[in-house]
Amino acid sequence: MTSRWIIAVACACSVGLITVPMFVNGAGAKLRPAPQGAACKAESAANFSFTLKDPNGGPLKLADYKGKVILLNFWGTWCAPCRAEMPGLIALQKDYAAKGFVILGVAVEDTPEAVRAYAAETKINYPLAMNQDDFEDAYGPMVGLPMSFFIARDGSICKKHLGPITKADAEREIKSLM
Repeated sequence: MTSRWIIAVACACSVGLITVPMFVNGAGAKLRPAPQGAACKAESAANFSFTLKDPNGGPLKLADYKGKVILLNFWGTWCAPCRAEMPGLIALQKDYAAKGFVILGVAVEDTPEAVRAYAAETKINYPLAMNQDDFEDAYGPMVGLPMSFFIARDGSICKKHLGPITKADAEREIKSLM
């Protein structure tokens, strides 16, 4: 019986050693090459060719935000860590919007009704959109939420952050891209 457990644990560890690096490094993502002279040590560039739907069904064109510092935040109303980081994101949007910064919140596995209700309840002050599979694929596999991408004015994806981010950590990244 114990030899079966040893074999099972060895197999699980082997699978983990193979798949974890793929998730961390974004295997399967359809990332674009970083622009020449990128603002950071970017591995890829943001894909601005998407038009997502906002929670009211209207269009949200990513191309409208080219030239701004962007915090692209994948989140969900059902996600406790996502909810925990919201007050900090709302404060950052308020503090830096006039300086060419925007947060774009992309709701994952959520309904427009739930997003509208949560946005009204928490007074979210930045644009929200509903996720679509091809958009998620363009930014790599979502192995967990929240997941945030810091995008420089030139479109370089400068940092990918998995898990809730503190206001102080996000602010440090934003300032480095301003």
